[in-house]
Amino acid sequence: MITVIQRVRHAEVVVDGIEIGRIGPGILALVGVEKPDTRKSADRLLERILSYRIFADAQGKMNLSLRDIDGGLLLVPQFTLAADTDSGNRPSFTAAAPPELGRDLFAYLQGRARDLHPGAQFGRFGADMQVSLTNDGPVTFTLRSADKSDR
Repeated sequence: MITVIQRVRHAEVVVDGIEIGRIGPGILALVGVEKPDTRKSADRLLERILSYRIFADAQGKMNLSLRDIDGGLLLVPQFTLAADTDSGNRPSFTAAAPPELGRDLFAYLQGRARDLHPGAQFGRFGADMQVSLTNDGPVTFTLRSADKSDR
């Protein structure tokens, strides 16, 4: 699995004009599922998101995790993260998980996030979503659940 995490002051996701998720200071994570991904991949990715130290400590260094600050978490499924953009002018989605696998793994990730980080919010798999955020920093990172060498 792949994610783009952004340290945010606030973020929200809207579907059909209705807000379905909103957080204050924390992490907005756009999540893509690829063909080889499993529940183990989802567990690893969630642990990285919750533990990644991107928040400032008392000395102003990025030394604190989302858990440390008890920040908000907004997970949004984003199919396009699995795109192959290495050549040409149009992305290929051959590495992306089929919709059923993507839906199942995102649902699993939601359940685990609810267990490990109460108050987590979510986008809706397969929906046309509008995502708004104020990136704090800006601070943005790409994380994978496994090393590329494992694929």
